[in-house]
Amino acid sequence: MKQFGGSILFLDRSDINTDEIIPAKYLSENSKQALKPYMLEDLKLDGFNPQSETAKNAKVIVTRGNFACGSSREHAVWVFGVNGINVVIAESFARIFRQNMFNCGMLAIELSKEDIDTIFTLQKNLRDINPQEYVIAEVDFESFVVNIKISTETTTSHKFQFQLNDFERDLIKAGGWLAYADKKY
Repeated sequence: MKQFGGSILFLDRSDINTDEIIPAKYLSENSKQALKPYMLEDLKLDGFNPQSETAKNAKVIVTRGNFACGSSREHAVWVFGVNGINVVIAESFARIFRQNMFNCGMLAIELSKEDIDTIFTLQKNLRDINPQEYVIAEVDFESFVVNIKISTETTTSHKFQFQLNDFERDLIKAGGWLAYADKKY
């Protein structure tokens, strides 16, 4: 099973839709890899640049509620996968996107609004020193804990419990739906 976690890309907004994740004009690309440069191209957030090193190096996204709403498309998950992002942490997800994450062997972790607020407060407290370099998420899949680690002069961590049902856990352990089906059927 792959490792989950790494540097965090903070997207502090609710209702980020699939057109902002991967614009529809790229849905005719012939491969997942061809989607790579277009991740979050149409997302408008103050100070956000989808071509920044921060976005390119992220392994985890932390965002608000109703993430990936809008039209259902596997491309929204695929573009994260080809860019090395394997975890999205949010208050809530569009149902189809959430299931597509698990189908692709990726984690969609739902935390309470209070927990998400805490994570964003940690990030905002580090605004003067690039928080992307100092805040990482470690996911302990066996105990269902996300550990947000902050390393400046000392390292502190904040742990958040999450839940998965048995089928989601099995999909992750297998590496996604296709691998799961190959083993099961």
